[in-house]
Amino acid sequence: MDCNKKDKNLDRCNCSYPGCPRKGTCCDCLHYHLKSRQLPACCFPDTVEKTYDRSFEAFAKAWNL
Repeated sequence: MDCNKKDKNLDRCNCSYPGCPRKGTCCDCLHYHLKSRQLPACCFPDTVEKTYDRSFEAFAKAWNL
């Protein structure tokens, strides 16, 4: 099924991973990352997202939790 909000999601998506097949399809992205015990790019500030460390630990560190 195609995402009917993909164009709107792409405007907000900060994923910098080249060729990401889930870019703009938030539900697929979220399922993919949670399965790997990670969070998607949109949970991180841009400077942290660019490291591609999407771990829960990186999230806590980025937000000083």
